[in-house]
Amino acid sequence: MKFIRSSMVSMAMVAVMVSVIGHTTSSSAGESEAAAASQKSVLVTGASSGIGLKITEVLAERGVHVWAGARKEADLKRLDAMENVTSIRLDVTVQEEIDAAVKRISKDARGLYGLVNNAGVAIVAPLIEVDEDDLQFQMDVNVFGPYRVTKAFAPLIIESKGRITTIGSISGILSGTLFGPYSMTKHAMEAFADSLAREMERFDVKVSIVEPGNYKSKIGESLKKRIDAKGADYSSSAYKEEMDRMMARVGDADEQKDPAEVAEAVHHALFDESPKMRYMVVPYDRQAEITIGKAIEEMVQLNVGQPYTYDRDTLVKMLDEALAATESAGN
Repeated sequence: MKFIRSSMVSMAMVAVMVSVIGHTTSSSAGESEAAAASQKSVLVTGASSGIGLKITEVLAERGVHVWAGARKEADLKRLDAMENVTSIRLDVTVQEEIDAAVKRISKDARGLYGLVNNAGVAIVAPLIEVDEDDLQFQMDVNVFGPYRVTKAFAPLIIESKGRITTIGSISGILSGTLFGPYSMTKHAMEAFADSLAREMERFDVKVSIVEPGNYKSKIGESLKKRIDAKGADYSSSAYKEEMDRMMARVGDADEQKDPAEVAEAVHHALFDESPKMRYMVVPYDRQAEITIGKAIEEMVQLNVGQPYTYDRDTLVKMLDEALAATESAGN
């Protein structure tokens, strides 16, 4: 009887312990899930290097959980080693990978608060000589990429009443010899952001576009690798001198400024109560001067010689009204 009683007591104790352990595990899991749900989560495409990596680092350092999109296994492992970062395989030209990323992120307790469309490539060549497959590649990544990713993740962003930020470029306003293919895609992002901002208003989702100047990145290095892999020969090009000068400058990326300022602009666009629609972020005042000057030049060209031309006083009044509207919006 003593043995039976002892066994009964032991079994009762085990039952209590199992109950306590189960309760503790359940509570810990619940607390962990609650903590995860309270943390803002942001997806950054093209997070393996350059501007995308800097954005990832800044957001993660400030307690944001970052889904860092990358394509190569080594990059995915490196990103996973960072605190507050979870790598996710994501080629913006592959719909199956985008769908898989949506499925994975949808299961996370945090949901998805923000999307940063950063992945991009550069093709630099004369428009009358550029290969169509190069131009298609440029469009596929820089234009259809943001379109695909935004469309796929829009339901999650709408559910969280979050933010969408796209990395454009001052090249979306400026362009010149050899830069037509790249500028075409970044100019497309201007229209993309404008329309998307209007369309997402009804869901309380704010949209911004960040337009950097020349910062340190791997985009030039990737361009050179693609040119070398194709064995491109510009010896007979009408623009040989310009191509030679451009290729000689590709290696200067390391001398350019770190893109921390771009990451700061992205953080503001994602989390400030009054985000701006546009963020021009340049390392030197000359780039700002040229970019704003080009926008003014286009305004003047639009105004001249058409049936409803505005005189100088009217243009100044319109400018003052636009400045006042921006100031009242807190920008």
